[in-house]
Formats: sequence, C-alpha cells, structure tokens
Amino acid sequence: DMSSFRKALKSKQRDHKERSQPGFRKNLGLLEKKKDYKLRADDYHRKQKTLNALRKKAMDKNPDEFHFKMIHSQLKDGVHVAKQKEEEMTEEQKKIMRTQDIRYVEMKRVAEAKKIERLKSELHLLDADGKQKNKHTFFVDTKKEVEEFDLITHLNTVPELVDRAYNRPTLDTLVNKSILGAVEPKTVQKLAKQRKLQYDELSQRIDREKKMFIISQKIQTRKDLQDKNKKVKVQKETTTAPAVYKFEAKRRR
Repeated sequence: DMSSFRKALKSKQRDHKERSQPGFRKNLGLLEKKKDYKLRADDYHRKQKTLNALRKKAMDKNPDEFHFKMIHSQLKDGVHVAKQKEEEMTEEQKKIMRTQDIRYVEMKRVAEAKKIERLKSELHLLDADGKQKNKHTFFVDTKKEVEEFDLITHLNTVPELVDRAYNRPTLDTLVNKSILGAVEPKTVQKLAKQRKLQYDELSQRIDREKKMFIISQKIQTRKDLQDKNKKVKVQKETTTAPAVYKFEAKRRR
C-alpha cells in the first residue's frame, strides 16, 4: 500500500546537509545560514523603526513645552544640577512634632509604670531573685541566751518554714486553724514556676520603662536645642543618658 511505499522511499532518501564554511575561510567563523541572516535582518529593521519613530517625535515636539526639570535644576560649570529643596517644615512645626513625640512616649511610659505597680502589688516582691535579703535582728539580754538561742523555738514554727520571709504561720496557728493552700509538691512547684514568670515579666517592664524615660529625655533635649540661645555642651550623650547642655541665661520679656 501507499503508506509502506512512503516509508520505504523515506528510508532511501539522504539527509540534507547544509554547506559548511570552506577551508580557506575557517578564520571567519561559521558560515551564516539563511535563518541566521533572517534574525539579523529582523533585528536591524526593528531598531531602524524605533530610531525613525524617535526622530519623528523629536521633530514634532512643541518648543514651548514645559517640564518641571526646567525650574528644579540649574547649570553649574555646564552641568545640570538639581536645586536644593526648601525646608518643608518651619521651626515651630518641628517643635510641635517633638512635643507630640514626647507625649506619645510619656503616655506609653505611664502605662508601663501602672502595669509595674499592679504587678508589684500582686507579687509584693516576695522571694524575688536578685532582691536584697532583709536582715532580722534578735536582741537578747545575756551571753548564755546567745549561745542557747534557737531560731525555730524563738519563731514558734516548724523547721520547714524557717527560711520563709512570708506566709510563716506559728505552731499554734497550724494546730488550731485549717490553712488553705497548695500542699502537693507538683502544685507547689507549678505555682513557683508561675511566680517566677511573673517576676521575669516585672523585670522586663521595669527595663522598658527606664528605656522610655531615657528616650523621652533625649527628645526633650533635641527640642530644647532648637532654641537660638547660646549653649555649651557639658556632657556627651550616652546610651543611658541624654547630652547635657548649659544654656546662657536669657531674660524673658
């Protein structure tokens, strides 16, 4: 049939091979084929169309056309240089902005201070790490009482509660009254962990409140520097304190 005839005919046909560069022209590189020439020609014509369009646009341009670069630049030594922009805010506006910044920082600092007071009232700073230990001095009359002094007997409590600075009931209280609270070791450990987390939060809030106070002082110092009074720097600005200036005394009218 025809299909088998076509297959047989195709198998006998030789593959077409394009002519390569002659030997004496090897130094010129590969021989350019028609597809290569077509790509190069299309690229050339595309560039020519772009140049003609730009040339026509330049010829049709209105000579009285306005552009903002005409007033926003000036010539210096034959070079166009952009003019410096004028100040967008007056000194009075800058002072108001500084005041707004101070008010915002102070508002956040006061909020932190209130949270700190609330945490302190809840925790009472009991058993806090890093807290200076209080001293409890007992007075006796004779040296013999000093030698025979027993802290457990004197405080009238059990040995397990001697080291506590808070919630230390006496033996009479333990015998006569029922004390409500956590008794199981797991519960006590869980409460101690929660109390430690609260102390960590309190410490972080105290540090944040101090940083906000420093920021507020630095903003106020920058605001004061905008006044035109003569001033001398007394102390440089640090990470923990603002710069200190000594201003010339000026009589207010």
